[in-house]
Amino acid sequence: MHKLNFKIVVFLMGILLLFNGGLMLLSSLISFVYKDGITFEITLAAFLVLSIGALMMLFGRQHDKQIQKREGYLIVSLGWVLMALSGTFPYLLTGTFTDLSSSFFETMSGYTTTGATVLNDIEILPQGIIFWRSTTHWIGGMGIIVLAIAILPFLGIGGIQLFTAEAPGPAGDKLHPRITDTAKRLWLIYVVYTCLETVLLYFAGMSFFDAVNHAMSTVSTGGFSTKNSSIAFWNDHPLIQYIILFFMFLAGTNFVLSYFIFTGKFKKVLQDEEFRVYLSFVLIFSLITAIFIFNKESGLTSGATWVTLESSLRDALFQVVAVITTTGFVSADFTQWTPLLSIVFFGLMFLGGSSGSTAGGVKVVRHMLMIKSGFLEFKRALHPNAIIQARYNKKTVSDAITYNILGFFILYMLSFILGAVGFGTMGMDFESAIGLSASTLGNVGPALGDFGPSNTYAALPQFGKWWASFLMLLGRLELFTVLILFSPFFWKKN
Repeated sequence: MHKLNFKIVVFLMGILLLFNGGLMLLSSLISFVYKDGITFEITLAAFLVLSIGALMMLFGRQHDKQIQKREGYLIVSLGWVLMALSGTFPYLLTGTFTDLSSSFFETMSGYTTTGATVLNDIEILPQGIIFWRSTTHWIGGMGIIVLAIAILPFLGIGGIQLFTAEAPGPAGDKLHPRITDTAKRLWLIYVVYTCLETVLLYFAGMSFFDAVNHAMSTVSTGGFSTKNSSIAFWNDHPLIQYIILFFMFLAGTNFVLSYFIFTGKFKKVLQDEEFRVYLSFVLIFSLITAIFIFNKESGLTSGATWVTLESSLRDALFQVVAVITTTGFVSADFTQWTPLLSIVFFGLMFLGGSSGSTAGGVKVVRHMLMIKSGFLEFKRALHPNAIIQARYNKKTVSDAITYNILGFFILYMLSFILGAVGFGTMGMDFESAIGLSASTLGNVGPALGDFGPSNTYAALPQFGKWWASFLMLLGRLELFTVLILFSPFFWKKN
């Protein structure tokens, strides 16, 4: 095994800090425009981050430009941690938080697009800080490293190992043979969706500031809102909720399919197995949920009305899509509907959106291939000498991919169990512990029990915030990228 190239690791993390500092300057500009009184503090935070980034680039300037797999994993994992640590500066310097644990939790929740918050009153925050929260979502949704890859050719550095380490799903789908062109196309689609949703939300009745922030939170499948009651604030504006619902669904779909739509290849979208299953899950679970809500609401109002039916369907669709795509926006508290629906939504936290989307969770394609492999075991039992392999989109799935998916699922469930045990040792009740673990590991946001959709994570003890932050990072980078750093052979020279 080659010697670890630490200088390029330091150099590229310096670049990431320059990105972070630049985005803080954008937040300081928003602060200046709205005259919220914290422009100097955010500008100071940006200056500190830019300075640290420049020093790191200076230290690592004489580097070998080759990035191998070990450097790729190290840059992605440490890069995300460093971004989260530096992202605490605006919170700490403005006095939004007085302790590092809360500030780090909020920042990690932002970058990993989890959307869980320890803030009890968001509406009193200065606009610059609200915008910074949404920015962390937006930059983390498509991926910090994917953004870096788009500019790496100018530095003479290849990015395939970084893309492999960060790209969500069993395999990173490429839109172009050159990985940098893939990164540029993905970000272009991402920006177009953000701008389009902003315009639509503005004309639907949101203020421009609210529209921008919610568009960034939606396309990243994040969930931070500008309102304490999240999207429930606009329950009297169905059009706003339908627009957000549509873009949540899009963001939970493989971005490669969006590229096909933009290039007129509509048939490829309809032929994609994962998309059909993803759509089926959304429709089936939404219908089941709507029936339960409608029965409860019509019983409370002594009669079924069209308004009751529409609101039941809207709440069901919105919350099912919000949880499946791990966006975590709240238009209603699903834990207050029926005990059965609480169980259903707990299960949906493990589903996740499509591979190649900004959604978290296990991902639909993994569930599909695990189920297919399970059914094929019946055939293998009857025909032990036959060569039987699973197929996906009319192509044979290799045993290596099947084993990788099974290994991932085992590790995911083990991480969930250990996560729940960790919260349990902090005094959480069973429902809260399993809800916290499933939500943070799946980057969902709202959990169960004391941390349900109507509550924040403010009640978490200090160590609980660090534990939750670790689970959020673990889930966002899909286990292997983080856990491989804890394996002894990763650090061995031979």
